[in-house]
Amino acid sequence: MIGILTFCGIALIASSAMAIDGPRANATVGFGQWNPNDPDLASPTLNRLLGDPAGGVGNNHELIPHIATIKAGGAVNFIISGQHIVTVYDDGHQPGDINTTIVPFVEVDDPVTLTVNEACATNAGGVLSDSDGRIYRGPCHVSTAIPPVASATRRDGVEVVKFSKPGTYLVICARTNHFVNDNMFGFVRVLPGNKK
Repeated sequence: MIGILTFCGIALIASSAMAIDGPRANATVGFGQWNPNDPDLASPTLNRLLGDPAGGVGNNHELIPHIATIKAGGAVNFIISGQHIVTVYDDGHQPGDINTTIVPFVEVDDPVTLTVNEACATNAGGVLSDSDGRIYRGPCHVSTAIPPVASATRRDGVEVVKFSKPGTYLVICARTNHFVNDNMFGFVRVLPGNKK
């Protein structure tokens, strides 16, 4: 009897200490998608084994789903296809709130860092620099070779971002052309989580 009571007590304590789980614990968002049927491709085959198409041709600049819903304490897995830069703005921000003026990267003494900064700043119109309300910005993927070679680094990947507070968060691609010209943005709606 004592063993059963001890087991039940430990089970209750352990379940209350576990991370959020179950429905809406996390969501997956496609952050750009490769389209083998893109009419702008130079050949009828999107063969990325041999190299990525120049200028991101064949990449759809869209967040799918447009609105992801999770509970507070959960995470969003951004599956990135292309050289997109995941950027999250705090609760209540809207696309019209983003300042699309680009502030040049600060010059540094390290020539490798400066070269990477310059390359990141020029791809797809540059990187939006509006930090007002920005709570997360992912990396820029260019090589550290001089001069940098964008295709020499990872063009796809996954970034997992945890959302601890309820609200509606704006998520954009910080590449200027993708956000301004292609409306590459979406939202993460975070519902109140379970009380602990």
